[in-house]
Amino acid sequence: MKSCASMVLLASFFYPALSLAQASGCDAKRQAIESEISYAESHGNTSRVKGLQKALAEVKDHCTDASLRRASEQKVVKAQEKLAERERELQVAKEQGKSQSKISDRQRKVDEAHADLERAMMEASP
Repeated sequence: MKSCASMVLLASFFYPALSLAQASGCDAKRQAIESEISYAESHGNTSRVKGLQKALAEVKDHCTDASLRRASEQKVVKAQEKLAERERELQVAKEQGKSQSKISDRQRKVDEAHADLERAMMEASP
């Protein structure tokens, strides 16, 4: 029974992402929120419905494809800055002769920042 409930919960997190794959931009955001509203209504979660309706109103009032594009571009810039910072930290650790575990830790952070940058770039690409 627990595994069934956890599967439903897990599916509820991925369902909006599937909706985003079918549509793009503001339409995708609206669809994802609307499907979450339906799910919350069917499960009697009135406080969640109220919050989602507010989010839907905000998306309808303020979302434009240009604003989403700008936000995606800003994410890429931030990810690039973070990667550069992590690479500097790794270089400093190497120059200071830090222990191998510290250097490995810095390398792991560089790898994570690189993966974050790749994700941001994929989201930003049309």
